[in-house]
Amino acid sequence: MKKFNIRKVLDGLKEVSSSSSSSSTPSVQVGPQENNLIQETLQSEHFQLCKTVRHGFPYQPSSMAFDPVQKILAIGTQSGALRLFGRPGVECYCQHETGAAIIQLQFLINEGALVSALADDSVHLWNLRQKRPAVLHSLKFNRERITFCHLPFQSKWLYIGTERGNIHIVNVESFTLSGYVIMWNKAIELSSKTHPGPVVHISDNPMDEGKLIIGFESGIVVLWDLKSKKADYRYTYDEAIHSVAWHHEGKQFICSHSDGTLTTWNIRGQGKPIQTITPHGKQPKDGKKPEPCKPILKVEYKTTRNGDPFIIFSGGLSYDTVGRRPCLTVMHGKSIAVLEMDYPIVDFLTLCETPYPNDFQEPYAVVVLLEKDLVVIDLAQNGYPIFENPYPLTIHESPVTCCEYFADCPVDLIPALYSVGSRQKRQGYSKKEWPISGGNWGQGTQSYSEIIITGLYLSDTATYMFFFVLFFFLGSFSVMLQVLYKLKTAKVFDRNRSKEDKGSTEVSDEDPFAIQIMAWCPESRMLCVAGVSANVIIYRFSKLEVTTEVLQVGSSCCLYIKCGEQTSAHPTPGASPQTSGPPSHPSTSSNNSDGGNIPCLKVRSSPLKQSPGYQVDLVVQSVWVSGEPPQQITSLAMNSSYGLLVFGNSNGLAVVDYIQKTVVLNLGTVELYGSNDPYQRQPRSPRKTRQPSGGLCDINEYSATSEDRCKSPTSGNMSLSVSVLYLSLCFLRAVLLSVCPPRGANPLDHRDNSFSRSRSSSVTSIDKEAREAVNSFHFCETFARKGDCTLTPCLYVGTSLGTVLVLALTLPPAGEQRQLQPIIISPTGMLVRLKGSIMRMAFLDSTGSLLPSAFETWYEPNVTADGEEREKIRRRRPVSVSPSSSQELNESQFAVVCSEKQAKVISLPSQTCIYKHSITEASFILRADVVQMNQSVCVACFCANGHIMTLS
Repeated sequence: MKKFNIRKVLDGLKEVSSSSSSSSTPSVQVGPQENNLIQETLQSEHFQLCKTVRHGFPYQPSSMAFDPVQKILAIGTQSGALRLFGRPGVECYCQHETGAAIIQLQFLINEGALVSALADDSVHLWNLRQKRPAVLHSLKFNRERITFCHLPFQSKWLYIGTERGNIHIVNVESFTLSGYVIMWNKAIELSSKTHPGPVVHISDNPMDEGKLIIGFESGIVVLWDLKSKKADYRYTYDEAIHSVAWHHEGKQFICSHSDGTLTTWNIRGQGKPIQTITPHGKQPKDGKKPEPCKPILKVEYKTTRNGDPFIIFSGGLSYDTVGRRPCLTVMHGKSIAVLEMDYPIVDFLTLCETPYPNDFQEPYAVVVLLEKDLVVIDLAQNGYPIFENPYPLTIHESPVTCCEYFADCPVDLIPALYSVGSRQKRQGYSKKEWPISGGNWGQGTQSYSEIIITGLYLSDTATYMFFFVLFFFLGSFSVMLQVLYKLKTAKVFDRNRSKEDKGSTEVSDEDPFAIQIMAWCPESRMLCVAGVSANVIIYRFSKLEVTTEVLQVGSSCCLYIKCGEQTSAHPTPGASPQTSGPPSHPSTSSNNSDGGNIPCLKVRSSPLKQSPGYQVDLVVQSVWVSGEPPQQITSLAMNSSYGLLVFGNSNGLAVVDYIQKTVVLNLGTVELYGSNDPYQRQPRSPRKTRQPSGGLCDINEYSATSEDRCKSPTSGNMSLSVSVLYLSLCFLRAVLLSVCPPRGANPLDHRDNSFSRSRSSSVTSIDKEAREAVNSFHFCETFARKGDCTLTPCLYVGTSLGTVLVLALTLPPAGEQRQLQPIIISPTGMLVRLKGSIMRMAFLDSTGSLLPSAFETWYEPNVTADGEEREKIRRRRPVSVSPSSSQELNESQFAVVCSEKQAKVISLPSQTCIYKHSITEASFILRADVVQMNQSVCVACFCANGHIMTLS
């Protein structure tokens, strides 16, 4: 196989879309330094787009059909899409080429075929027996509009009604017109001079398939004899007809009308209906006709062998029921049940034990298709409970705020999530199995498991939005996403806020509980969720149920970040030589009067019962300062091996030690540069009465040495060789909220006093004219400084101005010392600058393989164990880079950095750029990642112009 130089790790643009050639030609620059050869395995043919999953509720559904034998449900949409649903995990998506709306679907029951009628007056026959359903035959009407179709059970004749009132008969086998046409003027009485309107219903007599009931919109119903080609009986009502349903004996039928009435007719009685009822109309005392109601759009008449028949219909409510939600009514004997729906009803079908229309139907469920949901009602149980829907369809109507994809997850992860997720059964559902149970799972070819995590919100009531993190499992059959686990992130907060509180604490126009960014470690199962209210929640995974108290640490042992608390060993000019005391509590009136120290969300004070699964471990909130709201979080990362969480915004970053429950570092972006700031910062006069609106803000204005800004609150007077530019920016004023065991359950009291303070940035009279936001993070073990010969845990920081900054981490030894000793973070300067905001960073070893970040394997956090036993469980995966014998030690790693415009490869520890590639000039990159593919590495980019590009 051909070999290429390492300088070509990002060689060539391999575009998936042929249309991407319209973008500007990228420029390539290669550094002069030669490196060892690396085997290049990626080629253009390795990249191809292929649809594997279409997830979510069908958009704008318009029709529905069900095969009672094979138990498959079909849903058509207004865009011509066809969705087939079977048992959980069986789903298929098809699309009509024309994109016209599907007005009706009809199964060829138990034959693996489906007929679809479209709004463009075309009829299609689908073959469902093959792996990918396809259209076998199509028929187009040019002069008439299709309004209704009917395909009798075990019949080869398809009846098609039109807007002109005519009925055409199609042979299903050949899919051609038979030539038999029922003309409207022959169907109605010859003496009638008015057109009966479009055909709204066609059905055959259950006891005689040679007799058809034809319903016209004007209110005329005709019983047509197919053999004699004439009308046997005609039935006339003065209200428009919407639907007709047969009794299984074929002697009676029932019609639904536009005034909310139901009329029952004998087939041999042409005069008046034998019964006329208005189910939801008010019955006047004087015996007059009931008040008209809304139209009954559809009715079904189903009989039972040992009881009264079921009459099920949609609509028909009284006009005075203003604001009432759409309803489905079930009439069984003398009882009438009105079932309210969350969305308008598109269609409904009654599921019966037998497919034969001339037998007792024995209905057991009703499938209701709503505009944004699918509901199945159990008719066999009292109260008509609904079945719990196994299809994760609600993601469509629920706005997705963030999404992450993980492949090749640990083998025990998916069973663990499924185990705790299967216990999340809500009460009030039917105890029976899901009735749509057809189809079989396909055989997949992939050997790895994939998980998709989405953040979204669901509106369960009119008052609150509940925000969820959903874990989806992409099964080996690659057909449908299966929900593994749901996590409600708003449970930790108190949602009962007054209007005054809402007006003073909300950060954005979005709901304050909305999820913005997520970070997840599959190996340790740690999860971090950042919200729009400048908060971060850290979750640990546990198989045991616990009851915890969410305590605000500020209530008794306040943990605040002071703006440069001074030490006597390193005094700062112009500052008081005395060590400042702790700041006042956020709830004091003196602070609240100017809008300071107020968190955006209030954490609940009552005990929180946490079920098995993800349980809250720590909550971090930024607070208001001098009436200025905190900035939203722009980036988030965590490392379970180091026990660190880092998040940034438009002003700076904060590093939190979630093991010790303390803030380790609190710096502005400018301070990370030290004295080597490459940008021209415009000085401005300091504001005395109003602090700048920082997202990471402190409360007190003090000075601090560079040593204080870069160490843990208990790190003492450790010196650093980094000079930091002093600014008047306030970066972090965080209220840490710890989830502690109930009182008396062995709390860690030593943390309350040991970690009650943290250092932060100092304040001068220079303010930044244009904020430099922190866009991305990356934890790794690499060479922290130029010329280093040993690997060091590091945090790489990417900013919106295209700069990559390096922070060196000094970690205490594992075990008890990790619980007590501080973490020291030292800024080491700038690594590289690119054009555009930094999107992604990754590291390669000397062979070009992707270096994973260190992580900690999962352990049960709620099991009490001594230090040695716990350390046996908590094994950190070693990350070692062993350069080959033919390669010098100082060229043993490569950093790959991708921005909105460029990509660069940096050699470490020499920190020389060996390759630069201009990805786009006319557009910009929305998202990028460095991924392992085909035993090689590539950079995948999603561009704002819709192109997906990969670089080898």
